[in-house]
Amino acid sequence: MNVSQRTVTLHLAEPLRISRSTMAARDAVWLRIEHAGQRGHGEAVSSAYYGLDTATLKRLLHEAALELGRFADPESALRALWEEEPGRRPAAVTAAVESALLDLCGKRAGRPVHRLVGATAEPFAATARTLGIVPAGRAAAQARCLADSGFSVIKVKAGAPDAEDDMARIRAVRTAAPHARLLLDPNGAWSVARARELLPLCAELGVEAVEQPIAPGDPEALARLAEHSPLPVIADEDAVSLEDVHRLAGRVQGVNVKLAKCGGVRAALRIASLIEGSGTALMLGCLTASTLGIAPAVHLAGHARWADLDGHLLLAHDPWTGIGGTDGVVRASGRPGLGVRPLATATGACAEEEEGHREDVA
Repeated sequence: MNVSQRTVTLHLAEPLRISRSTMAARDAVWLRIEHAGQRGHGEAVSSAYYGLDTATLKRLLHEAALELGRFADPESALRALWEEEPGRRPAAVTAAVESALLDLCGKRAGRPVHRLVGATAEPFAATARTLGIVPAGRAAAQARCLADSGFSVIKVKAGAPDAEDDMARIRAVRTAAPHARLLLDPNGAWSVARARELLPLCAELGVEAVEQPIAPGDPEALARLAEHSPLPVIADEDAVSLEDVHRLAGRVQGVNVKLAKCGGVRAALRIASLIEGSGTALMLGCLTASTLGIAPAVHLAGHARWADLDGHLLLAHDPWTGIGGTDGVVRASGRPGLGVRPLATATGACAEEEEGHREDVA
């Protein structure tokens, strides 16, 4: 197998402010695995929160690519990847390698990824569309536009220093999109006291669920808050590994599973199996990424109560296509593999990398 990688910068259409940071762009490293004339693709994105800068991602993907050279074909490489001990390498790296292998194996088998992992129908889901911490008037205008475009789920970021700023934004979005399902995400910025004060007010405004309202690191406090919350509490930053989820299963109403934090499709399916019947539902989340990075999660959409798979919709230009979303619904197609392809305007994307951007690593 021949493996190569390419680094690109993904620019957001507008900066996204959350409680702990503001982001205008992030780097993506694309991994391409070739075997017997066919290609599989995966993507990992840089993340300050997860401690993965671009140089680290490139190095770790290079090391993973060298290991792939031990295998005769992508199927045996995928089986070995699934048998690895969790935590051997960062989850985002494992997820990107798995994505490229699944894409390639699916193409070789003539089957889409969701069929490789047990689903039969083509998955689809109404995805949340995220609104950052912006003035209430701006949030209202954005929400109105999204509702008019077909979005039925809107996620509002919270965690401004002044709690009234958060409430004004939520009220504005509710007024502008009265029929939308609202999700709330303070990214751990609220104290327990503030959460207890604001969650009843959010429930009165019809907020459907809240993600990680309090700082991560104390899952017991999150579970106690969820026990008495007037709306469902979804663990995110406190639900990274299978062990984290096991600790919270049945004690919070949801867990946000991002493939880049849990380790990919296989790891997400293990979490889905763990929480089944526990009273804790699955949310599929994502980082800001291209369609290539979001696609593996879309193939799991049938397992989720909530889908927040809009990372590609936040970009000024998405260099890949194949999962939709601009009408508020993401879909996995019946095409083999991930079912995505690079746009011609992506300077060749992974199909014909430009000199100076591509690095053969195995």
